[in-house]
Amino acid sequence: MLRADGLSEAIVGICRRCGQEDIVLYDEDKVLEILVERDGMDYSEAKEYYEFNIVGAWLGEGTPAFYFKFSSEEIDELIADDPGIPAKTD
Repeated sequence: MLRADGLSEAIVGICRRCGQEDIVLYDEDKVLEILVERDGMDYSEAKEYYEFNIVGAWLGEGTPAFYFKFSSEEIDELIADDPGIPAKTD
């Protein structure tokens, strides 16, 4: 499995995909925290670097995955149109 150099502390798990090799999963917030603390970037510099140089780097089928957290509102919006999930009643 491929890993992002210097970001081992941001690893949160492994992603399994049907018919493909497992890949390393990183926490976006932790990656950004590492870039700010270790590399002395401010948040906007870290975010730009992360988006272009880390998430934007395709290294083949074993390229790591990065996740970001959704708020409960974002999750509700994401699943609102899923016919397999009953509509929420408040």
